[in-house]
Amino acid sequence: MKTLTINIPDSVNEKDLLFQLAGMLFEKGILSSGQAAEMVGVSKVEFLETVGKYGVSIFGESEEDISNL
Repeated sequence: MKTLTINIPDSVNEKDLLFQLAGMLFEKGILSSGQAAEMVGVSKVEFLETVGKYGVSIFGESEEDISNL
């Protein structure tokens, strides 16, 4: 595993930033849910329960895709 160090303003919540980044990488198929959870520092279950708050579907389909079925 690699480490990346970035400087973020104090006003940015680190956990929110990590969830957004991990969620994006998960949604694009770059990370598995387990890898994304590890990146954020939470369990896989907690990641899957929480990532929707950041606009990420754990099912791979958007609301629009589902409503068009």
